[in-house]
Amino acid sequence: MKKNLMTVIVLALLIVNLALTGIIMFSTISANKKTVALVDQIASVLNLELNGYSGSIANAAEQAVAISDTDVYNIEDSMTILMKPSEDGSEHYALVSVSFSLNKADKDYATYQPMLTAQESKIKSEIIDVIGSYTKEAAMADQDALEKQILERVQKMFDSKFIYEAYFRDVKFQ
Repeated sequence: MKKNLMTVIVLALLIVNLALTGIIMFSTISANKKTVALVDQIASVLNLELNGYSGSIANAAEQAVAISDTDVYNIEDSMTILMKPSEDGSEHYALVSVSFSLNKADKDYATYQPMLTAQESKIKSEIIDVIGSYTKEAAMADQDALEKQILERVQKMFDSKFIYEAYFRDVKFQ
């Protein structure tokens, strides 16, 4: 009799356990779906920020330049640049080749594009100034920041945004 009573109690506890597990599963699944949706929204916002989206539709439209409206200006010479000393005190150098993407549809393109060759030494000076202000470790960790800062300096120099992208064709650190 004791064995049958124990079996009935164990069976009753098993059924209660299954019922409570089912309730917990259904309640957490709906909360989990909401959490996943929130994480997806946050990830999409962060991804936009990482890709340079500044928050306004006008700026996003400026950044989207058709390939047919793009011209490329290469600084032909590779530049060897002394970088800021590292924490260990040793000197490091960067060997870079830089190119710029130009927007042919921009109103300033016809005015400033022919001046690029004549102003190349000033552009190189800006590039040297930007890269020289970084340590080797910082430059290697964030090359996008280097490119962005070079772009900002060159845009400021021409007081125009007809140059919309700066990038490294080749970059080596020693």
